[in-house]
Amino acid sequence: MRFRPEQHIRRQAEIKALREKGRRVDCGAFTLWWLERSDVPAGAKPGPRVCVVASIAAVGRAVLRNRAKRRLRELFRRHQEKIGARIDLMLLARAAVNKLDYPVLEERFLQACNRLPRADHPKNLN
Repeated sequence: MRFRPEQHIRRQAEIKALREKGRRVDCGAFTLWWLERSDVPAGAKPGPRVCVVASIAAVGRAVLRNRAKRRLRELFRRHQEKIGARIDLMLLARAAVNKLDYPVLEERFLQACNRLPRADHPKNLN
């Protein structure tokens, strides 16, 4: 499945809302923040959205930050069907994200996704 442009969270207000109102799951090599969107128009078929953050202080120089962001975006791209359609995610990279093998990162991401509300959950149905 593709990682489409409309799946990127870019607006500072949306990122701030994720940090202030969202819930956090610590995954060791990264932190996953999530928030269920309520502003999706009726009849629209929304999909999950993501913002990936890798800071100099947490991850290091540009090469390491870019690698960390690529790895986290790929986790989202591969497993987005396991995330509810109205969920916004923010993935905050830590230094360990580049040190762990990809299957370990994938397992941690999937464990975190199991804690998120699903699209077929009765609360999410219109």
